[in-house]
Amino acid sequence: MQYCKHCLQPDTRPNTVFTAEGVCPACNYFSELQHVDWQERFEILQELAADYKQRAQQPFDCIIGVSGGKDSTRQALFVRDKLGMKPLLACLSYPPEQVTERGVDNISQLINLGFDCVICAPAPQTWRELMCLSFDKFTNWAKSTELALFSSVPQLAIQYGIELIFWGENPGLQLGDLKTLGRTGYDGNNLRNMNTLSGGALDWITELRADQGDLIPYRYPTLEEFEEANISIVYLGWFLGDWSLVNNASYSCLEGLRIRDDGVENTGDLYGVTALDEDWVTLNQMIKYYKFGFGRVTDYVNEEIRLGRMARSQGAELADQYDSACGDHYIESFCEYIGISVQQFWEKVRASVNRELFDVYADGQIVPKFQVGVGL
Repeated sequence: MQYCKHCLQPDTRPNTVFTAEGVCPACNYFSELQHVDWQERFEILQELAADYKQRAQQPFDCIIGVSGGKDSTRQALFVRDKLGMKPLLACLSYPPEQVTERGVDNISQLINLGFDCVICAPAPQTWRELMCLSFDKFTNWAKSTELALFSSVPQLAIQYGIELIFWGENPGLQLGDLKTLGRTGYDGNNLRNMNTLSGGALDWITELRADQGDLIPYRYPTLEEFEEANISIVYLGWFLGDWSLVNNASYSCLEGLRIRDDGVENTGDLYGVTALDEDWVTLNQMIKYYKFGFGRVTDYVNEEIRLGRMARSQGAELADQYDSACGDHYIESFCEYIGISVQQFWEKVRASVNRELFDVYADGQIVPKFQVGVGL
């Protein structure tokens, strides 16, 4: 396990490749941004928007997937107020046991800002069953739900005859998932190659589950379906020089976004602004840490380090202290939902720990072998 020489990105992140100088893709991209002509990029975006506004045959000329969170709120406001477009918002709703009151309030506030929003809700029984299968097979309850989240927007775009999908950040450039890179920095049609969606994403479900009639919400449209409907995904974050976790949260909070009030020791969320519509993602971030050696705090501090607002040493201290943070109450509510005990949960998690990175002791303690920022 090695770390980027600039930030705290480890080379254990899936689909990432460091440069020969030991720099992660995200830091390499950030260094290139210092030479970008942002006015030129905005003009490209304006031309693109004008083209789709002219071509649109429907009341809406683009579609944006939203959760009511910081990124989607900023996208919706920017596309409408800066580009003069008419976006249709698409929201995948969680079951009542999972969605937070905060999340409901945030999506309601976004609608109150004057947007039309289509809300789709996959059958809750199927949702729960697939979540159980996901956790049992991968120790990743979100393996199935992410399929529905990513699939819902292009499915609705095809159904409504909307050719342009705006997405937030480019995971290839801004996170380092290189398989998602397209022909340009804003071409998002290779999003289908990300770890969640690629390689027969539904195969594991169809192998484990005889009844497949209710899996439509989990099927990402094929390349042929994209081409037939002339669908294009555009990464909006590529055009915005101030696109960042903190900036997006600041913009959205000014428009009424509700953020978390639980502390970082329970959530691993330094600023309380991520995944506001549900709480169980906190479990997955903790488990991600035990599998790959980094969690949510690492993602936070990497951005702060690149922006020059935090020293690498300070980021390492925060990651070391909070990357595995997850409040017991979140674990308990998740276990109650999928019908397992907390003991069974931890047995599953400990069995999935990356033993090259961690020691698992007889008393259940999971202790890293690596030093944050140094590696193994």
